[in-house]
Amino acid sequence: MSKTEALWLNEGYLIFALEGPKGVKIERLAKRLQRNKSAFYYFFSTAEIFTDMLLDHHLANASAMAEKMKEATTLETLTDILIAHKTDLLFNKQLRVNRETPAFEACFNKTNESVGDAFTPIWSTIIGLEEDSDLARLVLKLSVENFFLKITPETFYPDWLKGYFNDFKFLIKNIKKSP
Repeated sequence: MSKTEALWLNEGYLIFALEGPKGVKIERLAKRLQRNKSAFYYFFSTAEIFTDMLLDHHLANASAMAEKMKEATTLETLTDILIAHKTDLLFNKQLRVNRETPAFEACFNKTNESVGDAFTPIWSTIIGLEEDSDLARLVLKLSVENFFLKITPETFYPDWLKGYFNDFKFLIKNIKKSP
């Protein structure tokens, strides 16, 4: 991939993450990149091909995030990974919001499966369910919907994430106490 092609892709990815697919307009991208619209068509031919490339880019980024998560052993490390992948998580949120588009739903599900598998061990530890990975996975599944409803570019920062995880830890602790 050329540097110019990567510029188009990265800018489109950021806009998609912040505004969703409706925000990704060729003319707007060209203006932001100070390029001619014809350059877009030279590299991508159609908006559909560009969107497919955005989804492939997202899957690659999610895979990289999942690999890092496999190594995470503390809440601090996990928080650092999530903050480093803020744009990827916001992109995934947009896939969730726009999942009526089959390609978006498929990408969302594939991403959540791979990241969820990598995330479950550290998640289990954080919320105190190391002894019950099935229950931890179920709680994770329920929390993912809530997570994507709550995250925004303005609220997604380390203290918020730590508080979010600690809320689930507190919830599980209290559930375990109850008869």
